[in-house]
Amino acid sequence: MARYIFITGGVVSSLGKGLMAASLAALLQARGFRVRIRKFDPYLNVDPGTMSPYQHGEVYVTDDGAETDLDLGHYERFTGVSARQADNITSGRIYRDIIAKERRGDYLGATVQVIPHVTDAIKQFAQDETDDLDFVLCEIGGTVGDIEGLPFIEALRQLRNEQGRENSCFVHVTLVPYIAAAGELKTKPTQHSVRELTGLGIQPDILLCRCEKPLPDNERAKIALFCNVRTEAVIPALDASSIYSVPLQYHAEGLDAEVLRHFGMTSKEPDLARWDDIVDRYQNPEGEVTIGVVGKYVGLQDAYKSLNEALIHGGMANRVKVNIRWIDAEIFEQDDSAIAAQLEPMHGILVPGGFGERGSEGKIAAVRFARERKVPFFGICLGMQMACIEAARHTAGIAGASSTEFGETKEPVVGIITEWMSAEGLQKRGANSDLGGTMRLGAYEARLADNSRVASIYGSTTISERHRHRYEVNAAYRERLEQGGLVFSGMSPDGLLPEIVERPDHPWFVGVQFHPELKSKPFEPHPLFAGFIAAAVHQSRLF
Repeated sequence: MARYIFITGGVVSSLGKGLMAASLAALLQARGFRVRIRKFDPYLNVDPGTMSPYQHGEVYVTDDGAETDLDLGHYERFTGVSARQADNITSGRIYRDIIAKERRGDYLGATVQVIPHVTDAIKQFAQDETDDLDFVLCEIGGTVGDIEGLPFIEALRQLRNEQGRENSCFVHVTLVPYIAAAGELKTKPTQHSVRELTGLGIQPDILLCRCEKPLPDNERAKIALFCNVRTEAVIPALDASSIYSVPLQYHAEGLDAEVLRHFGMTSKEPDLARWDDIVDRYQNPEGEVTIGVVGKYVGLQDAYKSLNEALIHGGMANRVKVNIRWIDAEIFEQDDSAIAAQLEPMHGILVPGGFGERGSEGKIAAVRFARERKVPFFGICLGMQMACIEAARHTAGIAGASSTEFGETKEPVVGIITEWMSAEGLQKRGANSDLGGTMRLGAYEARLADNSRVASIYGSTTISERHRHRYEVNAAYRERLEQGGLVFSGMSPDGLLPEIVERPDHPWFVGVQFHPELKSKPFEPHPLFAGFIAAAVHQSRLF
């Protein structure tokens, strides 16, 4: 029977509950336990797929095609356990399913209410597909007291009563702010947050206290006294130099040991050699490179969270520090001189995924600069499409090349995808379909050309990568683009959908239709990112 660890947050948002859940899971995994992490999101969107990155950060995509919260990326990166659609639930999805059942008459005329119907659905989600696990960690989004989160808190209260205290543990993440003018850490916000949680029927077992200064023993004892927990269960969580040092930091403070003590369990000491090596590679690089990321959401780095981490992983693979320069593509559309000024210092140029026309011409300009100046280039999703449009315009003589995403065009080098094969069979979409869940989502196979650069990088001619896009490069332009030097080195198994393009006459020029950053991990850097950073290292030594 799986044991449950429920993770709540209080005082303020953005305390790092997702990172805490991922770190604790990694520590339990290092002790030999089987773990899975789930995220409860109280918002009314069915999923974050239609939300602006400025509202919600990036959308993380699983192998089975779920559009999920970015915290699932942390979960995968720290544990290596592939997330599934069953690992992220929202209020919107719960209410949608309940209302559909009500319309079908599944409730046999009963009045449908938050209790028991909504809370039962939440409990069912928490318990589904857990038979082969030792621990299920459930992170509840938002903060205690949020009105939309109340059904989730109530459901977990009920679940604890049903499972028994010995099979469930509540970890509450709070803030202990430092007031510089007074020179003191203040425990009162934590006390109020715990009081709020207790008023909802839940007494936390462990408190993880985020603080920027060390938490003195007397303050830990004070928190324990007023919050009704053991002093040892008040775990300081100081700001870390890197997210990858957090598991080691939490272990040093006794978090995993306290969790096991709560459950009355013992285990071997955790094998943390993997994390020691990761931290060593991050903190002791033997060089550095600078990568320019030319995108449209650069004002919010959470919009490219997995990309940011995958570049760091590529640096770890090459034992170098990766300095990431976030460059707004629109500035290249306003000032041509900015292109050289911004990109000449870069050892590599990356154009990431995105949606919409804004900044597209700036991205195309960045691709052209990388091609002409022989700077290592990596295009992801929309970045690959921009590389194909750039090639069409400047090496294939197709002056009007564009994407139907940006409006009507006589030369649709990129167009909306209307049919494709998936594991469920033929998928069809129209230009007027709903935006939510209508893209090519999840893991799809691709076949790589035997003598291609990417086949050498992967060490295989068959790969599986995660997709999230509505538009595709038009294979009808393949011959003309290849005559201009852009080779289609990866295709869908049926040979219809371009997956990878590259330039054999360039030091490192690769565009991919999928999102390789979603599968990169610190202990297993994605080969494309490792190869891209290796090329950037070589570039840095040329100048």
